[in-house]
Amino acid sequence: MADDYLIHVDNVVAGYVPGVDILNGCSLTLGHDELVGIIGPNGAGKSTLLKALFGLLNIREGTVTYKGEDIGGMTAHELVSRGIGYVPQNNNVFPSLTISENLEMGVFLRPKTFKTRLDFVTDMFPRLGERLNQRAGSLSGGERQMLAMSRALMMDPEVLLLDEPSAGLSPVLQDQVFINTKKINKSGVAVVMVEQNAARCLQICDRGYVLDQGTNAYTDTGRNLLTDPNVIALYLGTLTQHG
Repeated sequence: MADDYLIHVDNVVAGYVPGVDILNGCSLTLGHDELVGIIGPNGAGKSTLLKALFGLLNIREGTVTYKGEDIGGMTAHELVSRGIGYVPQNNNVFPSLTISENLEMGVFLRPKTFKTRLDFVTDMFPRLGERLNQRAGSLSGGERQMLAMSRALMMDPEVLLLDEPSAGLSPVLQDQVFINTKKINKSGVAVVMVEQNAARCLQICDRGYVLDQGTNAYTDTGRNLLTDPNVIALYLGTLTQHG
């Protein structure tokens, strides 16, 4: 039953250019409080799946439901107001605004909750709380990622979609991203994480999906995928070059 899941993606076909499909019958489920990882080679459709989920891409076939409701035609604004947050890989903060102003932008649909949510995210990420008046453009890559996650959390989402959160970061900062993602998940937010650091992603996720050419190649617990000889031979060898 799709209603048993927070999110149910069923045989979705989608792409950016007419007649060219990136996703070819892709499926995924996300349970309450679950952390799900999506890995796969470059061009497999990982980020495309998140965009389709978040209303940034038209779905040509298949369905996406959230708490049993079809959300296939909804805009990103509508999805945010319903409880789905999204952190894109690039351009995920406003560099000319302060940390505080960035967080305020995150709650523009519910401005009265700003103080409560600010307390929540600065309790989770104290470093941001110490620098509220600092411009986001002067932050390190790891701090920007922290701010981008926090801004998405300002709306108190039930689901957080993360697109390659560790990309471009040093190994130490990458590790911090995975620790923060686990922390967010433990606070009661279900997470779907697309990640290039496949091994680290599988270590922290409850379940993992290996995408290849826009469809599901393998699905299992993160732990089982980490030790699956086929996944290791086909994907983990090339996917773990960055850490």
